[in-house]
Amino acid sequence: MEAKGLSLVTGANGHLGNNLVRLLIGMNIPVRASVRNLQSAKRAMEGLHCEVVQADITSKASLVRAMQDVEVVYAVGASFKLWAKDPVREIYDVNLSGTRHLIEAAAEARVRKIVYVSSIAALNYTKTPISEASGYNSDRRDWYYNSKNDGEQLAFKLAKELGIELTAVLPSAMIGSEVTSDLSVSMNILKLILNREVPVETNIRINWIDVKDVAKGCYLAAQYGESGSRYILANEKSMSIRETTMLARELYPNQKINLPVSIPKPVLYVVGALMELAGKIAGKAPLLSRKEIVMFSGLLQDFDLTKSKTELGFSPTLPADALREAMHYLMNRAGQFGIRLSK
Repeated sequence: MEAKGLSLVTGANGHLGNNLVRLLIGMNIPVRASVRNLQSAKRAMEGLHCEVVQADITSKASLVRAMQDVEVVYAVGASFKLWAKDPVREIYDVNLSGTRHLIEAAAEARVRKIVYVSSIAALNYTKTPISEASGYNSDRRDWYYNSKNDGEQLAFKLAKELGIELTAVLPSAMIGSEVTSDLSVSMNILKLILNREVPVETNIRINWIDVKDVAKGCYLAAQYGESGSRYILANEKSMSIRETTMLARELYPNQKINLPVSIPKPVLYVVGALMELAGKIAGKAPLLSRKEIVMFSGLLQDFDLTKSKTELGFSPTLPADALREAMHYLMNRAGQFGIRLSK
């Protein structure tokens, strides 16, 4: 059923949320955008013809207020980070309680449908080809991954109990323009490459996807997605960090970007341990950790998109093209994003 009534986008000042708001406005769909802090989100929402309200996934009451007279909720807002000093409290608990608050608030406000933004982190990588039917991720070593696994399942369970239509979308590593706040994890990887800060080969592969394609996929899920179903919003093939770096070298030869050096895995673990120690001392995320090496080195993030293409009409930009656009965006705003231009 085509939805043209009022839509709420949570986390509207984030990378995906802001692009989704812009897409819906461009389609003449009335939009209410919720942000956690009205003042800090002011620049992100400037010039966008929509209603902006305060709401936080940690506050059910604020969500109920934001959802009044809303037909479709795009549940974008979440704690999206792979590292925290206290990952259980800062990532897992926030995302799980936020999911419960959001579904319960939607029931109270009589929302018709929710598009719940999950992640490819919630997929089972032990079965190939990887599709929505593969099940959930059995690797429990990362609290962000755990939050997406458990959060999506909780969302489906509560929506069924409370009689709400809910469709989940599972994006991969989103990159592209309209960054309105801090760089996302995915965009920061491109920044590291452009700044010549990826010295060693980790054999980590990433499935790049244009954030605008994900925004379009969210809209398509609201229109055509089956309640109780999940849809992968990604590209079919992933790229290694080395392949991504080679593309950056071709685009920006003056940046003098070296290819990452291959080293034996035991040495790579030592590098990861040293970076963890440096991160702990500095109180920030390490560039590389031993857990990331174990979980992601050699992991193939290639997907079967049959369901998304057939049921939603999802048609993503090719990874190389998405990377070119994202890198151009960063380089054209080098000063803003801390890209060090080579002399």
